Amino acid sequence: MKRLILFFSIITLLCTNTLAQNSDPADKLASQAQTFLAQKEFTKARYLFLKAYEAYGARQNFEKAVECGVQTAALYYKENYYKESFDLCRGMEQKVLVGEQQSGKQMPALRYKINKVRYQMYVAMKRPAQSKQFLDVMRSFSIASKNEETANDYLYTEATYYYTFGMAQQGDNTFKGLIAKYKSQKNYQKVSECYKTLIRIGVKSNNAGLVAQTYDKYIVWTDSAKALTAKDELSVMKRKFDESQQTVLDKENSLSTKKYIIVALSIVIAILAGALILGAILLMRFMLLTRKQKKAIEIAKEHNELKSKFIQNISAQMEPTLNTMDASHPGVKALLVFSEHIQELSALENTIAEGFEASNIELSSFCEATINKAKGKVSKNITTTVESPRLNIKSNPEQLEHILSHLLNNALEHTPEGGKIWLEVKKRGAHTYQFIVTDTGKGIPAEAQENLFKPFTDVRDLSGGDGLGLPICALIATKLNGSLTLDKTYTKGCRFVLELHPA
Repeated sequence: MKRLILFFSIITLLCTNTLAQNSDPADKLASQAQTFLAQKEFTKARYLFLKAYEAYGARQNFEKAVECGVQTAALYYKENYYKESFDLCRGMEQKVLVGEQQSGKQMPALRYKINKVRYQMYVAMKRPAQSKQFLDVMRSFSIASKNEETANDYLYTEATYYYTFGMAQQGDNTFKGLIAKYKSQKNYQKVSECYKTLIRIGVKSNNAGLVAQTYDKYIVWTDSAKALTAKDELSVMKRKFDESQQTVLDKENSLSTKKYIIVALSIVIAILAGALILGAILLMRFMLLTRKQKKAIEIAKEHNELKSKFIQNISAQMEPTLNTMDASHPGVKALLVFSEHIQELSALENTIAEGFEASNIELSSFCEATINKAKGKVSKNITTTVESPRLNIKSNPEQLEHILSHLLNNALEHTPEGGKIWLEVKKRGAHTYQFIVTDTGKGIPAEAQENLFKPFTDVRDLSGGDGLGLPICALIATKLNGSLTLDKTYTKGCRFVLELHPA
């Protein structure tokens, strides 16, 4: 007979579940489960809560899935199915983990609810150590959730833990804190519920002293709550009366001030009209001035282009004549290099907005090859060091080598015997790399540092260099989407920093 009744009950539940799936399965299942729970039909409620948990989980509605899962787990251990309850808690944690990975956010409030079920099971099994362990876990998730309701629930749970396992003093302290919190929020109903819960705990644990003590406090609180409620109501009425009085006063004042407002508005309108006329005059003058400045800028730009073209043409016209001279003569050689540098500088200035073609560069081997090539040109006893990660960047290898070779050649030239030179590559960000060339030479005088990257700033003997190498390197760095600077804080020699931002 019992088997027949069970069979028909399962058939009824399955039919109910099938009908629910036609509309909103998870919500219908959860609603039916709540109905059976209210009727204390725990087996049916547990079955439907489990189905609702699975349905919400399939839809990745993790919050409602955990709510139904917690109800199911509680009904499991209510009938001493502890293994099933623990297994379900592990399943809920897996679903929450999936939700956290998908959203990229932690879900401490849901983890708090899951661990509260574990805590309740250990309390039911009379295991204080394990209960305290999960109470501490709940505390960490309560703090992480930053939720007032969860924080209050934790204090409430902590107090019941102390009373359940005979730690009345700690329980009193926790309850005092919780009650004080509710009082400060003027949530008097919650204060009453706390006292009632404490009385139920005392009755359940046969602690007559706790029941009597709490009951006395509850009676005192009930009287004071009435007084506080009356005081609050009186304060509300007084505030409303004050507001109505203020409203009447404001209306009286508004009548007397309206005429002053009209006068003031008239004055403001007159001032605004004058300001508009003045503004129109200033705008016309500004437009005329802007037009003149724009024309001056265009003329200056045109003159600058003509000057660059003139310098480039002079250099190009000098080159055939220089080629007929003895190239081994230092002066002729210096003029040829100067002519090449002028043409290169002009070409870079004219195409400064255009970038170079880029390709992959393996930094470590590239830097080793560059410093070895530069070192092969001198016979000094100088120690060279390369520090570079094994990374690839996208840039123009010829132009990058041009800059580094020039910096290294300068370093080798001005570093004495026994000195040191470093070439370092450092990654400063996702798309930021620094190439740092450091030497232990005599450094650059402070008065020369300001115009180091500016061409034609002084008159010099070309046989000792034309001073265009660094300005050319600075322009190349700009076209490589970067910058070349001197580290003025380094005083033990010279240090240049080439910073690139490859795509």
